[in-house]
Amino acid sequence: MAFHFPEYHAPDFTSPLFLNAPNVKTAVAEQDGVAPEYFHSTSMYPEYFKVNGEWKLAEESRMDSSVVLRPDGKLDVVENRNLRKGDVVILGRSENAEEGIYVHATGFLPEEEELKDQFVFRQGRSRETSYAKDYDNLVELLKHEKEHGNVVWVMGPAFAFDEKARTAMSALVDNGYVHALMAGNALATHDLEGAMLHTALGQDIYTQISQPNGHYNHLDVDNRIRRSGSIPQFIKDYDLNDGIICSCVRNDIPIVLTGSIRDDGPIPEVIGDVYQGQAAMREVVKKATTVICLATMLHTIATGNMTPSFRVLEDGTIRPLYLYTVDADEFVVNKLLDRGSLAATTMVTNVQDFITIVAHGLGLL
Repeated sequence: MAFHFPEYHAPDFTSPLFLNAPNVKTAVAEQDGVAPEYFHSTSMYPEYFKVNGEWKLAEESRMDSSVVLRPDGKLDVVENRNLRKGDVVILGRSENAEEGIYVHATGFLPEEEELKDQFVFRQGRSRETSYAKDYDNLVELLKHEKEHGNVVWVMGPAFAFDEKARTAMSALVDNGYVHALMAGNALATHDLEGAMLHTALGQDIYTQISQPNGHYNHLDVDNRIRRSGSIPQFIKDYDLNDGIICSCVRNDIPIVLTGSIRDDGPIPEVIGDVYQGQAAMREVVKKATTVICLATMLHTIATGNMTPSFRVLEDGTIRPLYLYTVDADEFVVNKLLDRGSLAATTMVTNVQDFITIVAHGLGLL
């Protein structure tokens, strides 16, 4: 069946609320990296700003950033550290048109449900939650996004420790369901360790039996990748063709690897500067229409904070941007649940089981 997005209902800008609202106030940034006092901080939702009597949407948003009014009238959402002296920054702390700012949090809800306020049980997500419908919805979404969208996967190293999970994820890559991958040093290192030695942290990825001197395995792989100078060259040097990273390289899928203070190695592609890493992740997220975060708390929170709940397509259509977060720990997934139920679908489960179920649902296994 075809996947149908909820229709976006734009605000009625002919209503008195918007007609009588003032234009936004602005102030000029006086130095690089510093916003004026009383700057407006953005959210994940569509936000409109009244400029010279016209309500304008900030088309590319993210949480906790400032809005810069460009000379051509365009609105840019900019992290405060990236502001430049002379930027014209929008001011205001209210969100219901009082200061020419309107945050539209209910745009994808049916109009009759926008104002509902009802008590219901089981709104939190736990191990007891039924996820059957979520799996079905995700499978249909991925079928649509394969042809019409951009799916970004954010992955922790847990995948590298299970042979079937690596096989399932590789199948998704090879069959067009992955448009970009974001991870840390560990996922890439241990997946390539699996490709070369059939182990992850020295344990066989199928039997889970620790191999003699296996604690050297990932360090040896790290060292060999560094000797090769890059992941693609390492794969070529050792004639590898197995696992997630090999599939991404084979299919020219962008990979953004960001570092951690605990990294060993790291392998050459890992970005060690956290702000350069965030900027690289941001460039990937800007293209995304669906983001799926799996078994990585810090990467999940970071990605969630830079991912809006909507995407403006080339023809001007506003569609939802889907965010999934999957983890065996309830705390991790519920960190993003409060962003709004439409924006984040959370699932408490083992990610190895999750990816195998998804691959089966897509007919890949």
